[in-house]
Formats: sequence, C-alpha cells, structure tokens
Amino acid sequence: MKWFLFASLVFAWPLHAEILAGIAKVDITDRTGPVNDPCFAKALVLKSGETTAVLITVDAVAIGGIGRIGNGFLANVRKELGDLADEVIINASHCHGIVRTDLQQLVVQAVKDAAKNLVPVKVSAGVGSESRISENRRMTLKDGTQVDMRRAYSMPRDEDVASIGPIDPQVGLLRLDRADGTPFAVVYHFACHPIMNPPSKGNSADYPGFASKVIEEATGAMAFFVQGCGGDINPVHYKEVSRPANAEPLGAMLGASVLAAIRRFEPQNDATLKISREVIAVPRAADFEKRISNAESEQKALLAALRPTNINFKTFLPLLMQHKLWPETPSHYAQGYLQDSKPLQQLDADNKALVEAYLGNIAIMEKLTRLNTNLALLKRHLAETRAADKATLDVEVCGLRVGGFKLVTFPGEITAQVGLNIKKAAQDANAHVSGYTNGYIYYTATETQRRNTGYAQEDCDVLVAPEWQAIFETKAVEVLKRLSGL
Repeated sequence: MKWFLFASLVFAWPLHAEILAGIAKVDITDRTGPVNDPCFAKALVLKSGETTAVLITVDAVAIGGIGRIGNGFLANVRKELGDLADEVIINASHCHGIVRTDLQQLVVQAVKDAAKNLVPVKVSAGVGSESRISENRRMTLKDGTQVDMRRAYSMPRDEDVASIGPIDPQVGLLRLDRADGTPFAVVYHFACHPIMNPPSKGNSADYPGFASKVIEEATGAMAFFVQGCGGDINPVHYKEVSRPANAEPLGAMLGASVLAAIRRFEPQNDATLKISREVIAVPRAADFEKRISNAESEQKALLAALRPTNINFKTFLPLLMQHKLWPETPSHYAQGYLQDSKPLQQLDADNKALVEAYLGNIAIMEKLTRLNTNLALLKRHLAETRAADKATLDVEVCGLRVGGFKLVTFPGEITAQVGLNIKKAAQDANAHVSGYTNGYIYYTATETQRRNTGYAQEDCDVLVAPEWQAIFETKAVEVLKRLSGL
C-alpha cells in the first residue's frame, strides 16, 4: 500500500540574477523567571523578482506540539503576513528556552521590519565541520536492544554496551554579503540537541545562542542557526556529574568552526532563489498495543527478578567496598584468617552473595526506570492515535534554495542516520536536511530504531510507523534534486 499522499504543492523557480535580503531579530525571552542568556526570533526575508521567501529561526523547543508555541502558530503567522511572502519556513532550534506569550506578534513584526529594509546581497554557500561537541545518545547493547542517554534515567552498565550510533559533523553554511563585501547574514545548519544548559540555570538559547553570539561579534552579520537531524544527538558529556553542565564552550567551538569555514568562501555567481512546499501523508504507528504489551510483560519479569536481601544501602556500601578492596580478607585482618578461618570464610561468602543480590536489584531498578518512562510515552501516543480521525499524518515538506545552499525540511525530530542517507542520495555537498520545521510530530526515528525490541525515547515518543522513513527520504531527495534543477 502506498502511504504517500500528495496534498498541496507550491513552487517558485525564478530566473533572476539578483537576490535582495532583509534581516531582523527580536528578543523573545520570557523574563518572568530566571534567565541565563536571551532567546531570539530572527527573520531573513529573501526576494528575487516576484518571489519572496521568509526563513524564521526561533530559540524554542518546537513549532507547536510541545512547549508554549501553539499548534496554530504557523498558520497564524502566514495569515498575518499575507502576500508579503510566497512561503514561510519556521525552524525551532529545539532549545528548551521559554518564549514570551506574545511571540506571534513579535515574529510577524520582525518579518515586516526585515521586508522593509531589503538590500542587494552576494551569495556564497559551502560546508564546515564540527565533531567535538556532539555524540549519538543511542546505544546498542550486546543483547541487540537499544537504549538512549537521558537525564530522566540512568545509563546502562558499561559491560552491556556494544556500539553507539553516528553523528553528522557537517555544518551547512549560507553566507550573504552586502554589495560592498561586508557580511550581512550567516545561516548555519547543524544537528545536535541544545540541552546542555539545564533548567536550573534559567532560560537559555543553549549552545546555538552562544555560537550565534560568537559569529555576530566577529563578523557584524546576523547569525541564523537552523537545527538539522538532531533527534538522537546530544551535546557531548551531557551525562557528566563531575562538573556543571555548560553550553557556552560548545557554542564557542561551533561558532569558531563556522567562522573558519566562511572565511574561505568566495561570492558565487549564483543568485538562484527557489522555494517549494508540499503536504504529504505519513502513516501513523499501528504497533502501540503490541509494544505496550511487550513492555508490560518485561516489567513484570523484572519485578519478579528482584531478589530478597538482608541488607539495605547503609550496610551494602561498606560491604561492597570491603569486598572490592580486600577480596581475599574482606571481613577481618589477615591474621584472623590464619587460625580458624572457616567462620570468616562463610561470612565472606554470605556477604558476597548479599552484595551481588543488591547489585542485581540496582541493575533491575535502573532498567525499570528506563522502561517505565518509555512505557508512559507509548501509552500517551496510543491515546492520541486512537483519538485521531485517520491513519495518516499530514506534514509539510518544504524546500529552499539560495544560491548553492539547499534545504529540505520536516516537522519531526529526525534522527541523524536519516539526514545522512538523504545527503548521500542527493550527492550534493550543499544539500541539507532539517527537522523541527513548520510543525512538530515528535520523534521520527529510522525504521530500524522504530523496530527496536528495547525501549528508547526516539522509538517510544512517536506518532509515525516505521514506513515513514522511506516515504520521507524519497520525497526529500526528490525535492533537493528539483531545487538543483535535475
């Protein structure tokens, strides 16, 4: 059965030799609580002939779905902008900053301000690389299951981990310069969750905010961060407990990598501006009941595996230290074992069994916390799916080309492998893939991840069936090739 459904299509393929651009930004930080650093919405208006495209980047968790931005936000912004733009693309950085309640009015005004101040720009595109600040948070265990790395629960045991997933270190770049050569705007595309500043530090744009600050202070241009396929990508050392979490060094490294790359660019003789928008249908998940049943069975098995012990944590910890530090003589001085050693050896054996049982219970507890968290997500999305009036989800797939820079978008939290697959198939170094754009439908993991027999958030916090991947990858490559004129 073909799940792909063509619903609407908007194309603009102008053939003009000049691009005009306007920029504006507005502080959108909710300052009713503590603030670590500001959040912004930024508008980039691009015009060539009769075609006008608007790219808006927002330091927020999502465009609808979760967080403060409502599901009607995109439609309302488009309505208020009216004929000002042929197409509007809104990307959320996915930072967990809290935006102002009047965000819609602020964003619309920023776009209007940008549109009033268009200037001719020279366009250049290229790529950089930054591999130091991100890591894949999904781990394949030796039993073939996959788990993920989150602050909501513990890591698996080191001895159980077999491998981790890929990252995408590529930084996609679009540089716009004024006619006199001075920098005007920099669009940089990168895939990684902006979650290194914990909520306890206050409202924050996280590492993209610091990266943009580095770029803007060095160039005078306005920096636009566009989130890529970061669904399963965490900031590196996200789970460390030996030092405070801090997004600023990560942002500084990303910003420096952007600066190093764009300094090598030369303006290109390509003033192409193309935009497209399609609404496609992807299948809703139909495996919730099965996964919930399997998870509940595993939950019962884990509970049944808990072993009775004669100790609690107060007595467990010193016993553990004794048996690890002095495994030959844990219960007494060595001389005590040289006379009648049998009572001490029996005590050692009994205590060792208690310690092993307690350690086993801890491991079970950690598995249960991971399982319980993801089981709750499965149940929530089962309820949402049952309430839906059809078996598919309508989602926007947008395309944007500015000079050599090409972008295709999707409203889900796309995991890294999907983006890597699309870029490989497109065979274009300047083709990029963004999730978190023009809506939000939760995680959209690979087919393999979705069929995980373990439980990770990317395969439990979902609305889509595994078949979504092939549908989107095919459509994304098609869009990118059309943007390239192929």
